[in-house]
Amino acid sequence: MPGGDGTGPRGQGPGTGRGIGRGRRQGGGFGIGPGGYCVCPNCGKKEPHRTGVPCLEIKCPNCGTNMVRE
Repeated sequence: MPGGDGTGPRGQGPGTGRGIGRGRRQGGGFGIGPGGYCVCPNCGKKEPHRTGVPCLEIKCPNCGTNMVRE
């Protein structure tokens, strides 16, 4: 360590290099996948999940409540 101050050689040590952010994903998307069903929490009606369309954007054909993913 140059100078004995604990900093070490330039460009090394915590906060430098490729190790930052390992294991993190940007965007925060938590897609469940293409299969499964959308279910109405009010009346229980089930509809097959359509790829690319979140269940929360689908209204129940029976009662009009937003559906949730099963």
